[in-house]
Amino acid sequence: SLTGDNFAIIIALALFIFILIKRIAQYSPKLRDKMIVVIVLAFITIFFWASFEQAGGSMTIFAKDYTARLLEGNAKIIFNVANTLITVVPLVIITYVLFSLFRKTFANFALGNIILAAGFAIIWGLVIYMLKNQYSDVKAEVPATWFGVLNSLFIISCAPIVSKLWESKFNPTATVKNGIGMILLGIGFAALAYGSSSIPPGAKIASVSMIWLILAYFFHTMGELFISPVGLSYVSKLVPGRMIGIMFGIWYLAIAIGNKIAGTMGGMIDKITAQYSMSTFFLIFTLIPVGLGIFIMLLTPIIKKLMHGVK
Repeated sequence: SLTGDNFAIIIALALFIFILIKRIAQYSPKLRDKMIVVIVLAFITIFFWASFEQAGGSMTIFAKDYTARLLEGNAKIIFNVANTLITVVPLVIITYVLFSLFRKTFANFALGNIILAAGFAIIWGLVIYMLKNQYSDVKAEVPATWFGVLNSLFIISCAPIVSKLWESKFNPTATVKNGIGMILLGIGFAALAYGSSSIPPGAKIASVSMIWLILAYFFHTMGELFISPVGLSYVSKLVPGRMIGIMFGIWYLAIAIGNKIAGTMGGMIDKITAQYSMSTFFLIFTLIPVGLGIFIMLLTPIIKKLMHGVK
């Protein structure tokens, strides 16, 4: 619908593109080529975030209504232990860091430290209360929103590995990184498409294994590690300092557009699942990222030439 915020977004986007094209034409061919590379990477970023941000919408709906989240027996024990570690270990580390800071800054910032300590005491109280209830229940129901924690967990766990890869001789080019990231994102949705293949069209509830959501979050996070930090890095590498502002503006505009598309596409889940199936819905988010990932990797020779030696 071209009303309200959608109309305003389209007008703003059209105006921004007009100004961008007008400004690009004023620069030297070499600088123009580098700006084109940033725009191409930003274009891919739109579709990455349009798919990735399904985590806050359609994937949460899938977790709530279509995933078996009630655990008992050994499954409950495993979840309780895993959830305890995920919750307590980071909190212990943060508490230790803050305690070290308190010792150095308490004399000068006593009131601020006391307020912060009181806040953390409340957080610890809430955590202990949550864990007490968790272990006392005979059965455990995993909250639908709990799966969102996996993104942070996988980032912390996998970022050092990916970072080491960038430092090795296997460090790929920007387009290959973007391509791999998009393909990994598509693989995550492929897991959901396969896992939901048994759900009939129009079904309102189901009990699909949560392993498919866990796999999806893992591959999505890996895709994010290949795309998100790499894109920002190349923006700063490809353009001179005086243009960093406008090019970062392009990048974050791409992210904003991606988030808008994510909401629009996610809102179609009921219509698509009723007419086709849940598997079809996730298959859309499989094919588009994988197709774009292959496409951007095929452009590697052209993009490499436009980058004029920037690595």
